[in-house]
Amino acid sequence: MSQTTTIARLATRDADFNARLDALLAWEGVSDQEISARVAEIIDAVRRRGDAALIEYTNRFDRLAATAMSELTIGAERLEAAFASIPAAQREALQHAAERIRIYHARQKPESWQYHEPDGTMLGQKVSALDRVGIYVPGGKAAYPSSVLMNALPAHVAGVREIVMVVPTPDGVVNELVLAAAHLAGVDRVFTLGGAQAVAALAYGTESVPRVDKIVGPGNIYVATAKRAVFGQVGIDMIAGPSEILVVSDAGTDPDWLAMDLFSQAEHDEDAQAILVAWDAGHLEAVLASIERLLPTMEREAIIRESLARRGALILCEGPEQAVELINRIAPEHLELSVESPQAMVEGVRHAGAIFMGRHTAEVLGDYCAGPNHVLPTSGTARFSSPLGVYDFQKRSSLIQCSPAGADTLGRTASVLARGESLTAHARSAENRLKR
Repeated sequence: MSQTTTIARLATRDADFNARLDALLAWEGVSDQEISARVAEIIDAVRRRGDAALIEYTNRFDRLAATAMSELTIGAERLEAAFASIPAAQREALQHAAERIRIYHARQKPESWQYHEPDGTMLGQKVSALDRVGIYVPGGKAAYPSSVLMNALPAHVAGVREIVMVVPTPDGVVNELVLAAAHLAGVDRVFTLGGAQAVAALAYGTESVPRVDKIVGPGNIYVATAKRAVFGQVGIDMIAGPSEILVVSDAGTDPDWLAMDLFSQAEHDEDAQAILVAWDAGHLEAVLASIERLLPTMEREAIIRESLARRGALILCEGPEQAVELINRIAPEHLELSVESPQAMVEGVRHAGAIFMGRHTAEVLGDYCAGPNHVLPTSGTARFSSPLGVYDFQKRSSLIQCSPAGADTLGRTASVLARGESLTAHARSAENRLKR
C-alpha cells in the first residue's frame, strides 16, 4: 500500500495563515552553541599547529591515514588526467556548461572609469581583482562538479590571480568529475580537505595551504559556522542555508512537471524547502495527486518525503497580485513563474535569488548550464543579497586627483567642516593647499 504524502496545506484567507507561514519559513542554521564551540576549537588548532592539525582532523573526520600534506594535495597534472579520463559525454556537457557560464559572467565585468571636472580635478573608480580566492566544494556522497564551475569561473573571469580549491574525500573517495571541472575552470591548486579545518586553513594559511582573500562555496553546518567565524579575517560569499524553490502556477502547467520541480529541490536534503503557490484550488489538488503518484518512483524518495513534510507547502492564494506579495515576503532562492505572462509578473518581484520565467524554464537548468550562477541567497536573504558573480571577486578603489584650482575649492569646504568637527590637523592639511 502506498504511503500518503504529508505536506502543509495553507490558504491566505485562513486566520492562522501568517503564523503558519512564518513557522514554515523560520530557519537559523548556524546558531547551535555546541557546534560553534567545536568549530572555534578546530579553527584555533589550525591557527596554532597548521598542517599537523589539518592532517589530524582530516584523518579523524574523513577516515584517512595521511602522514603528510603531500598526500592531501592534488596537482595540475592530476586534474588534467581526470578531465581526459571521464566519458566523452560528461566532458562535452562540462564544456558546454562552462562556456555558457563564462559568457554570462563576462557580461557582468565592471569597468574602471574616470571623469574630469571643469577645473581639471579628476575623480574615478579603479576595479581590481582579488589576488587569491578559496573555493569550498562539498565531497562525500554528494559530488558537485557544477559547484566547481559556478564558483571558479566567475573568479577566473574577474581576473583572480590564484584559485585554491578544497574538497573533502571521505574514505579516500575522489570524484573524477569534480577534478575534471576544476581543470576546466582554471583552478590552480586542490587540497583534499573539508569541514571547519579547511575553512580555517584558507582563512589563516598553514605551511602548505596559502591564505586567501575570500572563501566561497557551500558546505554543511560546520562549514557555514566556520565561514561566519572567520569573516573579517577573510571575505565570504554568504552563509548558505538549505535549498529552496517557490513555484507560482496559473493552472496552465502540467501538474507532473510542477511536482517534479518541487522534488528537484526537496531531494537535496531533509531541510530543503519546496513551496507551490496557486489561486486555483483544483490545480493544487491535481499537483498533490501528481506528488502522490510520482514520489514512489524517486530514488531519493525518503529524503523528498521528509523535506515536504518538514518544510514543504501548497498555498492557495486569491490571485496573481497576492502571489507576488507572497514572493516578496518569502524572498526565495529559486522562483519559478510558471505562468502565461511571466514578463508581466516579474515586474512586481523585488526579492528573489534567481527567477525562472515561463512554463518551459525548469529551475534545474539554472543549476547546471543556463549560464547565471547557482550560488544564490537563501533563507530570505534575497531581500538584501545577490547571486554570486564576477563582482564578488573584485573590489573598487576610489580615484581622486585635484588640480590646484580644485584643491582650493575643495580645501575651503573641507576646512570649514573639519573645524566644525574640532579636527584641526584635518583643517590645516586642507588649508596648506589653498591659494594665497
